[in-house]
Order: sequence, then C-alpha cells, then structure tokens
Amino acid sequence: MTAPTAALPRATVLLLGLAAATVAVFGIAAARSVVAPAFLALVLTICVHPLRRMLERRGVPRGLATGSAIIAVFALLAGFFAALYIALVQFATLLPEYADEIEAGLANLAGGLEAIGIGAAQAETIVGGLEPSRAIEIVTGFLGGITGIVFSLVIILTLLILMAMDASYGPAVLRELRSRRPALVGALVGFTVNVRRYMLVTAALGAAQGVINWLALLILQVPGAALWGLLSFICSFIPNIGYFIAIIPPLVFGFLSGGWPTVIAVIVLYGLVNAVVQSIIQPKVVGGAVRLSETITFVSVLFWSLVIGAIGAILAVPLTLLARTLLIDADPSIRWWRPATGDVHDMKALAAEMGAEVAAQGRADREARAERRRK
Repeated sequence: MTAPTAALPRATVLLLGLAAATVAVFGIAAARSVVAPAFLALVLTICVHPLRRMLERRGVPRGLATGSAIIAVFALLAGFFAALYIALVQFATLLPEYADEIEAGLANLAGGLEAIGIGAAQAETIVGGLEPSRAIEIVTGFLGGITGIVFSLVIILTLLILMAMDASYGPAVLRELRSRRPALVGALVGFTVNVRRYMLVTAALGAAQGVINWLALLILQVPGAALWGLLSFICSFIPNIGYFIAIIPPLVFGFLSGGWPTVIAVIVLYGLVNAVVQSIIQPKVVGGAVRLSETITFVSVLFWSLVIGAIGAILAVPLTLLARTLLIDADPSIRWWRPATGDVHDMKALAAEMGAEVAAQGRADREARAERRRK
C-alpha cells in the first residue's frame, strides 16, 4: 500500500501564496490602464442592473431596457467629467489671483522649518513642492490630456455595452453553476448586492455632502466653493482619509480670503457634516454591505491606489470586497477567516462576554489586593 504524500510545510505554503499574490499584484499594476476602466465598468453595470430589470418587468423590450440603462450611466459619467473639467479650469484661473499670498505663506513656512532645525536646502525643497506654479502645471497637464479622458470614456462605454448585454444571461449562468459551485455563486451574488448598496448609498450621501459644503462655502465667501464641493463628493468614496483630502483646499483659500475665523468655520462645518453623514447616516443605511475592519479599509485605500492609481482609492472598498469574495467567501472551508476581515457581527456577543470576564477578573484582583493589605 502506497504511503500518503506528506503535505507541504505551512511556511512553504505561505511563501508560495505570497509569491503568487506578488506576481498577481504586479500583473494588475502593469495592466492598470485596462484593469481600472474594466472594473469601473463592472461596478457601474452592477449598479444599473436593477434599473434594467425594472424596465423589463414593465414590458420594455430587453434591448431597449439595456440601452436605457447604459445611456443613463454614460450621461452621468459625461456630466461628472464635464463638471470636473470646468472646475479645474476655474482652479487654474483662481490660483494666480492668490499667488502673492501663497508665496508669502510659503516663505513663512520655510522660515518656520528652519527654526525647528530643518536645513535651508531641505526646507527649500519642501516648500518648492508646494509652489503654485507646480499646481498650475499639474492642472494644465490634466486639461491637456482631455483626449486621454475621452478615450477612457469610450473604453468604459464599450465595456458597459458589452457587460450589460452579457448580464442579460447572468441569471441563467448562475443557475447553471449553482448546482456545481453553490458557495461560489452565493458569494458572487452577495458581492453584487453589497457593492450596489455601498456605491449607490455612498454616491447619494456624497452628493448631499458636496452640496451642503458648497452652499456653506458660498456663505463663508470661500473662493472656488463649487470646486471644493465637487472635491468633497469625489473624496466621499475614499474611506478614512477622503475627509482630510477634501478639507485642505477650503482651509487654504478660506485663510487667504477670510483669515482664521473662516478657517475655524470651515473646520467646524466639515467636521459636523462628515460626522453626521459618514459616522451616523452611512453605517445605518449601508448596514452589513461592507463589514470591513477600519484597519483593512485604510490599508486597502493605500494598497489599491498604489496598484492601479488614483481610481484605486475610489474603488478600494469594492476591490477589497471582490478579493474577499473570491479568496474567502467562495470557499466554505476557510470562511471562518471572515471575522478577521471585519465581519464581527456574530462576534459581538462573544466580545461582550469576554469584556465582562476581564472586568470581573479585574474586580477580583483588586479585592484580593485589598484583602492582602488588610492582613
């Protein structure tokens, strides 16, 4: 009788897994120009799928329903990029108006850096990176690359059309696979539902957040209020750090136009809006759609922005959910790893019980020490 083959050592399995993951990540990074628009098109297709199904249930022919959903998404994308283009033009014209004030502020910053022990050369390098001319060069380069943006929109539109056509056969494909891979089908269905809920809720709340910030900045007479409102909407898709990115420009231009009172007002305003929307409303509405730990969410923003660029920061949560779906949820034998990623809903009772045990043990220890002191 042949002896069973020994399994590979755990360390070897881990190293092989890390090596394979590294190769996959570098491959995704090398193909980011394809991966980023393809995944964005996939997310948009998932988001508009209920609209197409609703039109079909009301008797609209399948082709017309699919075309209506695609046109709606592309109109939103075109409107968004047009608004972004106009806002950047406004920024390019606004920045020179405050060039002198910014230069004076940078000079004061350089003096402060030297005062705390940073060398003059290093301080000049740091301040040089903040020169208004650098920002103008970046914006001008972006505006000059409008052809590339249009090309990307064409790619996304093409993928939307193809994915929407293929999605009409999605339910039949999933039904066929369910008998053979029920765990995989369940994980994919859950992924689509969760991504759709997260993206739609985040977009709606981000739009409300952007409008509120825009109106408030108008009242405070902060230059470029519409631009900063749009920036607030975009950054609402970036968990944890989006708020800090969105607040910096209004603080700078608020200080230049109104001084410290305006800065304080902007901080209070953005803090209240962010706390209400992202800390109170969004968790209740999204519910269990995400269930990622704060640490994993923050690292995912950094990781995906490094792999596929700025769009990776915006799509960090859907990308991480897809990775968890394929690597954990689709395999029942390792689904017990899911709480380690932040899905601790079933662990709350155990965590509360363990907390009570720790508190009880602490009281017992204090009573024991008090008893020893009395003796």
